[in-house]
Amino acid sequence: MLFRLPWTVFVGLAVPLVALFRKLLPHFLDDCTYILRSVVFGIRLTKYKRTQPFYSVVDCFLDAAGKHPRKTFLLFEGREYSYSDVDRQSNKVARALQAAAGLREGDTVALFLANEPSFVWTWLGLAKLGCPAALLNFNIRSKSLLHCFSCCGAKVIVTSAELQDAVAEVMPTLQEQGISVYLLSDARPVPGINALWGEISQASDEPLSRSLRANVHIRSTALYIYTSGTTGLPKAAVVTHERVWAASFIQGVCGVTSDDIFYINLPLYHSAGFLIGMVGAIERGMTIFLRKKFSASQFWDDCRKYNVTVMQYIGETLRYLCNTPKKDNEKNHTVRIAIGNGVRTDVWTEFLHRFGDIKVRELYAATEGNIGFINYTSRVGAVGRVNVVHRFFFPYTLIKFDIEKEEPVRNAEGLCTEAARGETGLLVGKVTKRSPFVGYARNQQQTEKKRLRDVLKKGDLYFNTGDLLRIDHDNFVYFQDRVGDTFRWKGENVATSEVADVLTMARCVLEANVYGVKVEGHEGRIGMAAVVLEDGEEFDCLDAYRQVVSYLPSYARPRFVRIQPCLEMTGTFKMKKVRLVEEGFDPAHIKDPLYFLDTEKKTYVPLTQETYRAVLSREIKL
Repeated sequence: MLFRLPWTVFVGLAVPLVALFRKLLPHFLDDCTYILRSVVFGIRLTKYKRTQPFYSVVDCFLDAAGKHPRKTFLLFEGREYSYSDVDRQSNKVARALQAAAGLREGDTVALFLANEPSFVWTWLGLAKLGCPAALLNFNIRSKSLLHCFSCCGAKVIVTSAELQDAVAEVMPTLQEQGISVYLLSDARPVPGINALWGEISQASDEPLSRSLRANVHIRSTALYIYTSGTTGLPKAAVVTHERVWAASFIQGVCGVTSDDIFYINLPLYHSAGFLIGMVGAIERGMTIFLRKKFSASQFWDDCRKYNVTVMQYIGETLRYLCNTPKKDNEKNHTVRIAIGNGVRTDVWTEFLHRFGDIKVRELYAATEGNIGFINYTSRVGAVGRVNVVHRFFFPYTLIKFDIEKEEPVRNAEGLCTEAARGETGLLVGKVTKRSPFVGYARNQQQTEKKRLRDVLKKGDLYFNTGDLLRIDHDNFVYFQDRVGDTFRWKGENVATSEVADVLTMARCVLEANVYGVKVEGHEGRIGMAAVVLEDGEEFDCLDAYRQVVSYLPSYARPRFVRIQPCLEMTGTFKMKKVRLVEEGFDPAHIKDPLYFLDTEKKTYVPLTQETYRAVLSREIKL
């Protein structure tokens, strides 16, 4: 009895103390888990930096193929491809391209492919040769396509049968530039494109010598991933092997294991699909279920059929799932983690209510950036959490930003002013050896634009994310908005100047000011343009429609057009957008003529109050 009394007293005291501890520090265990995982992966990255010869993600794949060759690596359209299958096929593609195109270590190859297994093993084959890959957005055409080919210095393009017509459109220019195009198909190629299927089928699948990539190191360029900016054309962000490794660890930090099955329906030309999804799966040694494109109606059936445990999303993905008709078996699935970015708070809440206790790991990051966050606590609405260890290794700050002038607020000494806790500010990441900013291929001007100097002290250097964030008093980080000339729609960044250039190609348009406007119930901002017409011209609805459809992917096409007598400028002759964004597209409050891009009628039509209501009520899908 004397022995039990102290233990009883101890238990009686411990229970309320634990409850008090959890109340005062509710995220202590989450913070500790995150720090521990981050430190472990940080040690691994440091080890890889020092290892000779360099240990790349491709070497990690080869180790996985050696340890479990029969384990399924890819599931695609009812077919299974083991680690060994993909390894051998990548050897064949590498040899075929090496022989046909004369590839050597360091040569850049552009991949113009949709989500399919050939994308994966072609990239692996190139990596085994030490060749960086430029991941082209398969939605781009014409001028943008040519630009992307040239800005990364690629002399070889690999494409598929379904996309060869897009390449054929620019073939004369490609031939002038001495660019070779190869088709990964047994389909008959169009003139100028070289069939590679026969060479692949006859090539050896034996392992390739590691000496072929002997000079590749941690800071070597591994990829070029394209990101839209203010230039009007996509920029090729340089992604080093160090960045590839860092992105691959995100799954592990989120608690993903080798036993999970990862669902990728985001395009592989994206950082999310390629780095976080596919490369992350290689780092974990797990199975990928790959889909050509996202389908809300088939998503949960896919998850149930293939026992998916981890899914990826962008904000629109979760909204589309929440917009599907309700079913009785919505929570009957094995998905336990969702990794992504850009989900609204209301959609996040509804998603959890409808589909169960899924750990949503919201991210904030940029392909070319040197700072990112992970919401490892599942706090709804947050993109991350301030963490002393994270901030020590990757210094960052929020600074005050003048929206009208589109520049940081500086004091009398010329230094930036830090935003107060709870105040929205521009996120900037300090450029250090541990958190470098490499920049954009062959675009020093745009690289320099992202560099911000004299931030907190004279001579310092920071990466300007171009994003406004807020840190609350509980240390949670929230994304607020984007600044500058880029907005986000359908999970894609839209460069306003590129859209404006296309609009001015229409015979009737003299000037165009493109911006994004919010639509209730939709994530991001949809494209709208204020245009000034040529003297004596009326708005040619059909011609304007033809221009935007011919030269812009669907997500970049302005759905609303506002006709103005003149465009409002700043004192430095920059187009003003703030008031236009605030006014939106309500015909009841805007006197200027308004037009709407009608996809069914395949033209622009006058925007009536009835159409406006139909857009808001979602009778018209955007």
